[in-house]
Amino acid sequence: MVRLPLTPAEVERGQRLGALLRRARGERSMLDIALDARVSPETLRKIESGRVATPAFPTIAAIADVLGLSLDAVWAEISRPEHGVGSTSSGHSAREQVTS
Repeated sequence: MVRLPLTPAEVERGQRLGALLRRARGERSMLDIALDARVSPETLRKIESGRVATPAFPTIAAIADVLGLSLDAVWAEISRPEHGVGSTSSGHSAREQVTS
């Protein structure tokens, strides 16, 4: 099966996703988060670095759950490039929306 090249929008969305996950992880180790989410540390590293721009939904769901992020908040944040990485339409980060 031949995989089509990613569009610039997909690449940008993957970079926003990686930045969101890195911020949400904070000082916690990548290894601990990956093991708790039942994904390999290499997979988490690739997602956080933007090298895997379109990770599988169950992978993101598991990581988001471990980080305490709702999938709605994740989607809202990564789908709005005009608001920049780290903010949603309300001006609050996805992490702030989840915890408030």
